[in-house]
Amino acid sequence: MSGRIIIDISGFELTRPDRVRILNSNCAGVILFARNFDNKDQLKQLIRQINAVKEEPLIICVDQEGGRVQRFRNGFTKIPPMRLLGEIWDRDPAHGCVIARDIGIVLGAELKDMEVNLTFAPVLDVNRNKNSVIGDRSFHSEPQAIIELGRNFVDGLSQTGVGSVGKHFPGHGGVTEDTHLDKANDNRELSEILDMDVKPFAALSSVFYGIMPAHVSYPNVDRMPACFSRIWLKEVLRKQLNFQGLIFSDDLSMGAAALLGDIRLRTSLAIEAGCDLLLVCNDPASADDALNVAHAAQLQDDQRVNKSIKTLMDMPIHISFDSGEYRQSLMRIETAVNGDLN
Repeated sequence: MSGRIIIDISGFELTRPDRVRILNSNCAGVILFARNFDNKDQLKQLIRQINAVKEEPLIICVDQEGGRVQRFRNGFTKIPPMRLLGEIWDRDPAHGCVIARDIGIVLGAELKDMEVNLTFAPVLDVNRNKNSVIGDRSFHSEPQAIIELGRNFVDGLSQTGVGSVGKHFPGHGGVTEDTHLDKANDNRELSEILDMDVKPFAALSSVFYGIMPAHVSYPNVDRMPACFSRIWLKEVLRKQLNFQGLIFSDDLSMGAAALLGDIRLRTSLAIEAGCDLLLVCNDPASADDALNVAHAAQLQDDQRVNKSIKTLMDMPIHISFDSGEYRQSLMRIETAVNGDLN
């Protein structure tokens, strides 16, 4: 059985407590942050250390979206915020799609060269100019633009053998609060959310390796935040949208999630709601508790999850970091953003 918890680690090298957590049979992978990155050589060595801890393959993942959410910078291409793609789309939709695919290629090839196999990108939230946490991380304010740009971004990424996780289902753009810090309620009716915010997720449900639900509550649908909601995950995402990939929780240590109770309860609620893999970050004690809770839980769909993880590990690489296609994509991006990629 594959694990169900994705943990973080403390710094540039593995510590003994890091190794103990990774060795836990319920650890599925490691998410890396800026605090884990100094330079490319150090990052490669760190990932080798992680993968050497146990025989089972581990998901090595990161939030590498571009713009202000880019954990690896020194030696990596400076990826512009996704809003820039929306601005290009407004002038020339076809060109916007080309550059979106190019960004997926460049971002993915550079990650795969480090042996990172998944990024939590792109953001599919509709930009309503309400939430500064989303803001320029969103492609656009119109679902159709998000759909086309997102599709091409993911296509480029998949060519490099890196999996993509779309976020934050069913949409984070309709609230002003920062769910890292506090609860957020979106009081719209289900019909309005489906007609606007869910459209990108519905259109792209077959192309994503995973989807990450929001820690936002939609009281007119379910009082529970989407990440802990059977209605959103099992009824809407699985049944209505027919999503067959993996559901990744957002970080269960975030403020909006913490209001539900201790980490043991949060872990159980997320599993029961339908999350396949759970992120627990920035709190080692909580990670320990989550590993133990998930280990004791009666987990369903282990075969499906195991198969999906194997699919990620076996993704073919059609475009690599040292390929001509990578260099061509990089040149087109540089031209599109006036060369400001350093």
